[in-house]
Amino acid sequence: MKEYTRTKEALAGLTHEQRRVTQESGTEAPGSGEYLENREAGIYVDIVSGEPLFASSDKFDSGCGWPSFTKPIVEAFVNELRDTSYGMSRTEVRSVHGDSHLGHVFTDGPANQGGLRYCINSASLRFIAREDMQDEGYGEYLNQVEEV
Repeated sequence: MKEYTRTKEALAGLTHEQRRVTQESGTEAPGSGEYLENREAGIYVDIVSGEPLFASSDKFDSGCGWPSFTKPIVEAFVNELRDTSYGMSRTEVRSVHGDSHLGHVFTDGPANQGGLRYCINSASLRFIAREDMQDEGYGEYLNQVEEV
């Protein structure tokens, strides 16, 4: 199994926006994320550690302005923490190995798919197209991604 770690090199390679979102628990402006309209088959991994987080087959258009997913690829790679910032009570989502702020999870997702909506910042993600997954070491997750 591939090892996922947070490295100084990965952190040094982040853009200002990626650093603000992943390291300072920021939020990108709604409708501005690189992956909001992405319809390609593949997986989304943590921009810092590379751990697999979400599959395109679990992505849906929630209308919220951020990429939304019904579930993580591997639940053990996602931490859910209570977030009471800005006078709200929400559940923050962070990657386990990268400790990157990803976004939040809500209970207003598609009922027929578990009812969850993982509302995720594009700046915290890197997309790997299905045809590149094997070469990039993510072949074991091909069964979670729809055929093109």
